[in-house]
Amino acid sequence: MSTSMMAEWMKAQKLKAPAMKSAPAFYRNLEEALDVRRRDHGLYTIKSNIWKDGDAIDFSSNDTLSLGASGALRKEFMQELDRHPDIPPGAGSSRVMDGNYAYLETVEDEIARFHGAEAGLILGSGFEANLAIFAAIPRSGDAIIYDELVHASTHDGMQNSQAVTRVPFRHNDTESFRDALVSVYDSQSLIRQGKRCVIVAVESFYSMDGDICPLRELITASKDIFPGGNVQFLIDEAHSTGVVGPKGAGLVCELGLEREVAIRLHTFGKALSASGGNHETLARFNDVNYVIAIILGNKTIKRALVNLARPVIYTTAPAFSVVAAVRAGYNLLKSGQTKPAQENVQRLVRHLYKTINSNAIWEEATKRGILSVPLREDWEEQPFLTHIVPIWTRQRYSYWLVFHLQFSKFCAFPIEYPTVPKGQSRVRVAFHANNTEDQVEGLVSAICDWAQEMIEIEKCVGNGNRIPKAAREVYAIMGDENVGRSRPKASQS
Repeated sequence: MSTSMMAEWMKAQKLKAPAMKSAPAFYRNLEEALDVRRRDHGLYTIKSNIWKDGDAIDFSSNDTLSLGASGALRKEFMQELDRHPDIPPGAGSSRVMDGNYAYLETVEDEIARFHGAEAGLILGSGFEANLAIFAAIPRSGDAIIYDELVHASTHDGMQNSQAVTRVPFRHNDTESFRDALVSVYDSQSLIRQGKRCVIVAVESFYSMDGDICPLRELITASKDIFPGGNVQFLIDEAHSTGVVGPKGAGLVCELGLEREVAIRLHTFGKALSASGGNHETLARFNDVNYVIAIILGNKTIKRALVNLARPVIYTTAPAFSVVAAVRAGYNLLKSGQTKPAQENVQRLVRHLYKTINSNAIWEEATKRGILSVPLREDWEEQPFLTHIVPIWTRQRYSYWLVFHLQFSKFCAFPIEYPTVPKGQSRVRVAFHANNTEDQVEGLVSAICDWAQEMIEIEKCVGNGNRIPKAAREVYAIMGDENVGRSRPKASQS
C-alpha cells in the first residue's frame, strides 16, 4: 500500500466531533457516532482498491472465479446485449405494475431450472432479498430458528417478521440446533400441533469464518423432532454460488437436497461478478440498478413474495441491462467454461493449508496464540473447501498483520468488532481463480515473517520497542497526520 493511501486512511480516523462545538447538533451528533469507530481506527472509507490498479495481489475481493478480472464476463455480457438489441435498458416500474417483461421471466426460469427449483424471483441485492423473505414468508405464530452467525440482513429481516419467536443456536452446532427445536416444540402448541411452522435460517458458506453449514445433519435433526414436516429451511447461498455443486449450482445441489430446502437465496455479485467486473459497461445505460440476487422456491413462495414483500412491491423491476449480466454469468456456468476456475480455487486453498502446515514458524505462532487457522485441522478429509480462510489473531493484532501484508503487496483486510464478536479478530483471506501457487506461497511467507517478528518482540520482555516494523511505519504516518492515539502493545508471553 502506498504511503499516500495509508495517510489518507489514517487521516480519516481523526476525531471530528470535538472540533464541532458550534456546528448544528444534527451534524455534530452524527460525527460523534462516527467518532466511536474512529477511536478504534475502524472508520470505513471509500477508496480505490490497490489490487485493481495492479499494485497488489488480490486476496480480498469476492471475484472468486475471476470472471470480472479476466474479462470473461464482460465478453459474454456484450454478446448477450447484442443478441437482444431491441429491449430497453430499464424496466420503468414495479413488477406488480407494468415493469415486468418477458426476458426477465425467462432468465428467472432458466436460473431456477439450473438450481433444480420450480420458480425464482430476482431482486436488487442479497440484503434486499433477505428483507423480502422475512417480510413475506414467516406467518404469525411461526418460529424462526437461526444460526447465531447469519448475515446482518437476516437479522434485519427477522426484526420485521411476523414471527415473534426467534431462537438462535450455536454456530454449526447440531446439538444446539436440536435443543432449539425442542425448546420451540415444548413452548409453541400450534407448532407442536402442526398448525404453524418453524423456519430455519442458515448459510451455506459463512463469510467471516469460512466454514460450511452441516445442512444434511440439521435436516435430519429437524425430522427427528418434527416428524410432521412443518420445519422448513431457508439457506443463503451467497458464497457458494458458482463455487461448488454441479457446474457451480451451490451447496444444496452439491448435497442433492433440492427437495429438502424450501427457499434458497443466490447472489450474483460474488463468484459471478455480475455487479463488479462489468461495472463500467453497465454504467453506459441509464436506469441501471445492480441486480445481484434471486430467491428460489416453488410457485407458492414466489406468489407470496410478489404479494406480501414490500421490497418487491415498492421497487422498480430489475433492469434489462443487469439481468443480461446475470444471464451472461449463468451462460458461462452452464457451458462448463468456469470448471477450470472452480477447480483451481480448490487447488489453491489446499495448497495454502499444505504450505502452512509445513512451516515451523506457523506452529510456534499457533502455540503462542499469535495466529490460528481453525479450518486447517481437517482440510485433507473434506471433499471440498470454501474459498474463504480466516487468519485468527489477537485483538488489534489483525491491524498489524494487515499493515505488514499491505506493505508486502498483498491485499487483505482486518475483520474486527462489530462485524465479529469482541476478542475474535481475524484477517479474511479470499481466494480467486487467477491467483497462483507462487502467490499463495508468498502470502504464507509474508504472514510467517510477521509472526516471527511478533514472536521475537514477545520474547524480549522489557524491550520498549514492542511494535512491529510495518505498524511503526503506519504510526509514523499517524503522527504526521496528528491522529496518533493510544496504540496497542504486544502481549507479554
